[in-house]
Amino acid sequence: MLNFALPETPALAQLRALAAERILVLDGAMGTMIQTLGMTEEDFTGGGHIHGPGCRHHYHPEHPQQGNNDLLVLTQPKAVEDIQFTFAMAGADILETNTFSSTTIAQADYGLEAAVFDLNVAGAQVARRAADRAAAEDGKPRFVAGAVGPTNRTASISPDVNDPGYRAVSFDDLRIAYGQQIDGLITGGSDLILIETIFDTLNAKAAIFAAFESFSRAGKRLPIMISGTITDASGRTLSGQTPTAFWHSVAHARPFTVGLNCALGAEAMRPHITEIASVATSLTCAYPNAGLPNAFGQYDETPDQTAAQVANFARDGIVNVVGGCCGTTPDHIRAIAQAVAPFAPRKVTV
Repeated sequence: MLNFALPETPALAQLRALAAERILVLDGAMGTMIQTLGMTEEDFTGGGHIHGPGCRHHYHPEHPQQGNNDLLVLTQPKAVEDIQFTFAMAGADILETNTFSSTTIAQADYGLEAAVFDLNVAGAQVARRAADRAAAEDGKPRFVAGAVGPTNRTASISPDVNDPGYRAVSFDDLRIAYGQQIDGLITGGSDLILIETIFDTLNAKAAIFAAFESFSRAGKRLPIMISGTITDASGRTLSGQTPTAFWHSVAHARPFTVGLNCALGAEAMRPHITEIASVATSLTCAYPNAGLPNAFGQYDETPDQTAAQVANFARDGIVNVVGGCCGTTPDHIRAIAQAVAPFAPRKVTV
């Protein structure tokens, strides 16, 4: 059972007040920005010195680490902080932690399962420093969203076409892994928990359950943002749900926001976020990719093109929070923030 009797954090009241006044802005693509830095294996491992916050723990993985973007909160924290600060100064109210893959399940690919608590603590601390720097610069509050990715396994679908009953991960496996992650995100100072890029709602339900277990351990309840991803033109998640079904599956968590991110550009996302906006009793959030990737996996949509499409979401009153996913840079976020500024946030009427 989800315990809603726990005291809410002050951040939730602040967010509610701000969201009543205007459309809030989420940041853009951390991975896109990290790629521009051209980091080497030595950069990712910090020259072989991987240690947790305060040097409490040292890690010596046997696997190569290049591409393990989450590790940079330990080995290149200033680089991550500077990216987040740039997004904040571009107009982002909410900064995501660089922890999308910081679960034991996802970090198993890199042999860093033992580091997940430190990764999440450090990820939240780095984002907090960026948020505080931006607030000191312009006086506007920024909020840290602890990013919880879907993992690279699905609890609803068999990865083996010859054995449809097989599952590579169980609900309890996910619950435990997410709990470790969310404990670290709370310890590091996150204001919200963002369960994002959901392709399997059963995974998301495990994350929700784990979040409330973590809240009980912490003695406080953080606001939750829940964001699914539509995988193709069918308008369904990978596990087969329509946007309406997805909402009804997660509504019991009473999320601060529900919405969509990734997989699609704004134009293709529009009918699906419109459907969610028509049924959701929470605020809505949309952060699309900068269009669809080209043949080289790059995103060609310019900041003005993306912003014009997201502005249509705002003009039609279907969003409360907007931002960017894959391919979106600080320039995209700046353009989006400026484009939605004239419009009132969606009113919850259902």
